[in-house]
Amino acid sequence: MNWIPEHWSHGQYYPPREVTMNEWKTLEKRVLDWAEDRRIIPNSDPLTQAIKTTEEVAELLNALSKCSIDEARDAYGDILVTMIIGAKLQGVDLLECLADAYEVIKDRKGHLRDDGIFVKEE
Repeated sequence: MNWIPEHWSHGQYYPPREVTMNEWKTLEKRVLDWAEDRRIIPNSDPLTQAIKTTEEVAELLNALSKCSIDEARDAYGDILVTMIIGAKLQGVDLLECLADAYEVIKDRKGHLRDDGIFVKEE
């Protein structure tokens, strides 16, 4: 299945590109420096950032409902920013969290039904 539905006639297609680990770490540091400069880091907490993440997810849902790839890209980026800040405030590394989550799911068997429900194979 193509990840951009045919009815998304407006908006821009952005072909994926690889981001190196060095680029990721540089971007992560820039986000954290930005958050420090704006006193988000010293004046926030993980719960506040989680709430902000849910606000950004709502923006993503709105963008998807409007079939706006540009707004969806913006929302995905904003979600990552809030997650990077929240992880820092929690004292965890976001990439380590991703690695841990992948370890849990990597051997899962199953499929996504047409109605959007994932059915695990036993």
